[in-house]
Amino acid sequence: MRLRYFLLSGSMIAASAQGQAVETPPAETGDAPPPVATPVPGGGRDFTPADFARFSPTTALDMVQQVPGFQIQEAEDRRGLGQGGANVLINGERVSGKSNDAVTALRRISASNVTRIELRDAATLDIPGLSGQVVNIVAETGAVSGNFSWRPQFRAHNTSPRLYSGEISVTGGVGPVDYTLSLSNTNDSFRSGNDGIERVFDGFGNQIDERYEVLTVSGDRPRLAGSFRIDGPGSSVGNLNLSYERYYFGAREESERSFPGTVDRFRLFREGEDEWNYEIGGDFEFALGPGRLKLIGLRSFEHSPYFQSVVTDFADGTPSVGSRFEQVGDEAETILRSEYSWSMGGDWQISLEGARNTLDVESRLFNLDMNGDFIEVPLPGGSARVNEDRAEANITYGRPLSEDLTLQVSLGGEYSEISQTGAGGLTRSFYRPKGFASLAWSVSDTLDLRARVEREVGQLNFFDFVASVNVGSDSEDASNPNLVPPQSWNFEVEGTQQLGPWGSVTARIFYESITDIVDQIPLSPTAQAPGNIDSARRMGFEWNSTFNFDPIGLRGAKLDIEAIVQRTRLDDPLTGLSRPDSSEREHYIEAEFRHDIPDTDIAYGFEFESYNEALDFRLDQLGQYRQSSAFVGAYVEHKDVFGLRVRGSVFNLIGNRDDYRRITYVDRRDGPVDFIEDRSRRIGPIFTFTISGSF
Repeated sequence: MRLRYFLLSGSMIAASAQGQAVETPPAETGDAPPPVATPVPGGGRDFTPADFARFSPTTALDMVQQVPGFQIQEAEDRRGLGQGGANVLINGERVSGKSNDAVTALRRISASNVTRIELRDAATLDIPGLSGQVVNIVAETGAVSGNFSWRPQFRAHNTSPRLYSGEISVTGGVGPVDYTLSLSNTNDSFRSGNDGIERVFDGFGNQIDERYEVLTVSGDRPRLAGSFRIDGPGSSVGNLNLSYERYYFGAREESERSFPGTVDRFRLFREGEDEWNYEIGGDFEFALGPGRLKLIGLRSFEHSPYFQSVVTDFADGTPSVGSRFEQVGDEAETILRSEYSWSMGGDWQISLEGARNTLDVESRLFNLDMNGDFIEVPLPGGSARVNEDRAEANITYGRPLSEDLTLQVSLGGEYSEISQTGAGGLTRSFYRPKGFASLAWSVSDTLDLRARVEREVGQLNFFDFVASVNVGSDSEDASNPNLVPPQSWNFEVEGTQQLGPWGSVTARIFYESITDIVDQIPLSPTAQAPGNIDSARRMGFEWNSTFNFDPIGLRGAKLDIEAIVQRTRLDDPLTGLSRPDSSEREHYIEAEFRHDIPDTDIAYGFEFESYNEALDFRLDQLGQYRQSSAFVGAYVEHKDVFGLRVRGSVFNLIGNRDDYRRITYVDRRDGPVDFIEDRSRRIGPIFTFTISGSF
């Protein structure tokens, strides 16, 4: 899937999928105390379904979202199947597959099937590569059951309703086989838009143009998936995951342009993608000798036709001008992996993984001629095939050093060969060491500390190897076959303080020393492209907390806060000056106050979201999206409307806007300014309804 030109303002606004109330009398639910975990020997805590009674959960996701001080962390840009992954386990195992994210997997497990939720430090688990706090959902599959949800959304301005967001899943078992079948359109289902004035200034600050622009954006990602698990024969366990997905994306921006001394113009920008993809993955684990062997395989494929077009018409009859960019990409990934685990003075694992990643891409550029026809023009480096063949091996060892202190270490390395055919084709090979060491210390029944150091190899976006054009911003990236994956040394210390009935706090500090970070670099005096910068560093602080108000007499109320502050510094490849990584989110804070009113099935809450992004650095442009204010929302929820959970919410109550400023230079951004675009667009209130339940 291609990265989009437009920021889909407000499209990522969360509306929790709450479901049908469990069969608990309202008074008992309303009087239930806040979740307080039971400590277990060696560190960690356990929650039972009764701990979540006040929230009347329908799914395992409803329960995990209420674990005090815990946030689900997905594995972003995961390299292969590798070690690590999301910080969620189901019956002691990672979420099987690669596209099957933790949130989706948890949403398909009925709350009635959950027997307990275990909160553990990753270093204490016999699962290499996980870090920080991890939840393990212990669940049983009984008779056929299912969950469903529907999440329509409406906006006050410029945007058609989002009517097709939802999911239905069925879980059951036949003999030794458990299965889950689902049809969903939740991820990337959105309707977004904004409108407002954009003013243009020359390099001396004089206004030279004014535009009224309206943007509408839509997306849907329907997905049909099936997961199958077989127990046996003997102690063997197998999993099979199948999925087929479509992705429909479209954007349209209308711009009416008028200013004294200029000809009135109308500019139409369009963007779209019609993607399909599939994934087939599975694993089989069985006893072998003194340990257990797991064999894992995965095949995924994605076909992505994509386009951008822009046409400007003139009121005085001047011939229209315009451009069109088309790209068709076929991405494929094939992975085979084996893991052998055994116990001998601790827990050992040896893993071997081989992978092949490919991208076949064809890009074309067209300009509008005097007759109004798009005529193809050359685009050097726009078509290519990129391959990476990779093999890695790791050995991991973990053991308790004492009753309260646990160590886990891993050593390994990977060999990869990256090749590109087409213009400037090149083949290179690399060896990269990798590994980690982590310690988990249960200081007391209420305080856990964790420390970790890791050598990590990052992932590449193969589209960065190929020339591309953004006709909306009039920018072009050349082909760069010299890209290599970034590598980093990562250091972190994390602590969790349990506050008993008051809640929980988790804080983390981290530092990363990065080599070959990917950002815009010059390829020639006139050309630029994504490329590697020698070194960078990133440091930051994370905070996750839950504060309950029951101890001060406000029964059923709590405040959840998630925040991160981070800074990246690197030497700009053009000026040599220190600056942030392009478009990095430098701070983010999300807070939710929720009150489950005692002795009722009613809950209400307020939400707050604020963030700040660094500048986007191109060699000839600077751009930045900005918040005019924070996002603020409110919701009301009824947990039992004829057996369904119903929630209504409104977001953007104080009128946050989509603000963007772009500075374009005559040549490079160490020279004179050509023009400045400064816009502020109305988003308006966003109304979301969620209806969910179980059967």
